[in-house]
Amino acid sequence: MSNWKECLLGDILKFQRGHDLPKTQMAVGEYPVVGSNGIIGYHNEYTTEAPSITIGRSGNTGNPFIVYGKSWSHNTTLYIKEFKGSDPIFVYYLLKILDLGSFAGGSAVPTLNRNHIHTLDISVPPIEEQIRIGQTLRALDDKIEWNNAINHHLEQMAQAIFKSWFVDFEPWGGVMPDDWKEGCLGDIAIITSGKRPPFRRATAANEADIPLIGASSIMGFTNTVLYDEKILITGRVGTHGIIQRYSRPCWVSDNTLVIKSNYYEFTYHQLCRVDFHNMNRGSTQPLITQTDLKNVPIIIPDEATLLDFEEFVGSLMGQCENNIRESECLAETRDTLLPRLMSGELSVANICDAK
Repeated sequence: MSNWKECLLGDILKFQRGHDLPKTQMAVGEYPVVGSNGIIGYHNEYTTEAPSITIGRSGNTGNPFIVYGKSWSHNTTLYIKEFKGSDPIFVYYLLKILDLGSFAGGSAVPTLNRNHIHTLDISVPPIEEQIRIGQTLRALDDKIEWNNAINHHLEQMAQAIFKSWFVDFEPWGGVMPDDWKEGCLGDIAIITSGKRPPFRRATAANEADIPLIGASSIMGFTNTVLYDEKILITGRVGTHGIIQRYSRPCWVSDNTLVIKSNYYEFTYHQLCRVDFHNMNRGSTQPLITQTDLKNVPIIIPDEATLLDFEEFVGSLMGQCENNIRESECLAETRDTLLPRLMSGELSVANICDAK
């Protein structure tokens, strides 16, 4: 990295405070309105040229967000007004490793002052290497986004098929077949509660790499497997209404309900239609019991129809699972390369030579 130069962050960019735009004044349009947590709406005017890069200024501070188009940068952000000859994509990935949130001040609501971070010492390569680094990292993120878009389309297809077959009864002329029956979710699924984990870490390590699943996401990692089969997970206490699919070794927390069924896809789509809000029986915090979920009324088709649905929709969701695993590998590769490329420890040429 002998040709890298030492400079200040303010030498390669200029941050500008974002612009106020209350929800009531948003006129629906094509331009994303970017707040400190990402896109918060759309507007018919923009403040920032493409590519528009922001970081959180107030509340959730320091995290960079990029829109490869024009956007409105909200006043809870700082946006890059000038790149001063640096490559915008390289700059975006550089900001991801700088921990800018640690420069925030304020006791009640953390706030980031652009003047404080403009003076941060950094090291950058020549523009040609900046472009190569940005393109390399963006290619990984673009593939992840493409996988997400494909999965969204596949999930919409599966939902449409479920609605057509089991809500609108379209293949049967809009009338429920005589051999179908009314029943409850507990008739086709085993519903239990998760368990308190024996050991937990905030991040994965060699001695603790089994995901600990909470009501809405992975909470941490443990060293013991509770489930190693296809299961569905939803919140029992606290967070309700998020349905998680899991088919790998995991431990499921005691604030969840675990659903197992031979009709996995059919059960999943039935759960997606449940009105969890009206099932809540908690006074101080939301609570749903196993019995509540077991008693949810459903239509149960004949065995042959169920198996046809499982095979058809299962193939779609299998593609989704493959895309998810590929994206996880891509994200791991990106996160491994990012600090090494940004420090000059590794060059794009080294990566190409390794291939």
